[in-house]
Amino acid sequence: MQTLPTRLQQSAATFRADPAAGVARPSVTATLVNGHARLSSGPFNWESDLGQAIGGENLAPSPTAYLLGALAGCGVVFLRDALAPEFGVTVTGVEATATCRADVAALLGIEGTSPALDEIQLTIRVASPDPAQHLEPMFAAWRERCPIYLAIREANPVALDLQAAS
Repeated sequence: MQTLPTRLQQSAATFRADPAAGVARPSVTATLVNGHARLSSGPFNWESDLGQAIGGENLAPSPTAYLLGALAGCGVVFLRDALAPEFGVTVTGVEATATCRADVAALLGIEGTSPALDEIQLTIRVASPDPAQHLEPMFAAWRERCPIYLAIREANPVALDLQAAS
C-alpha cells in the first residue's frame, strides 16, 4: 500500500504535467423525499431539513449547518490529509468549529430582517508536538487554498436557473 505522502507527490506530479487532470466538477442533487431534502453526490446520500419555526420538521441538519460543516470539515481534513504531509507537520488532532449569525425570521419575510448569514467565524485548533512557528506555513497555505473558505470569503457569483416544472 502506498503511503499518503507518496500518493500526494504522485498526484502533484500528475497535475503539474496535466493541469486539466486536477479539475473536478463536484455536484449535489437535492430532491424532496418524505417532506425534506434528500441530497446525493456520487455514492453518498444524506438528508436536510428546516427547523419547525420556519416550516420544517427538524429531522435533519439545516442547509446552514451543512455550509458551516463544509467549512469546519475543510478545516480538519484538508489540514490533516493534504497540508500536514506537504509541510512535514505532525498532527495528532484537529478540531474546527464554524459559527455564524442567522436571522431565521428573515426566511418568513419579516420586515427589518436579513436572510444573509453574517458574523461567520471559524476556529481551528491543531494539536501537534511541532513548534507553533513550524505550523504557520501550513496555516498560510490553508488560507490560500481551502476551496470552501475561499468560496465563502470571496462570495463567488452563482449562476441561477429557476424553472417551473409540470
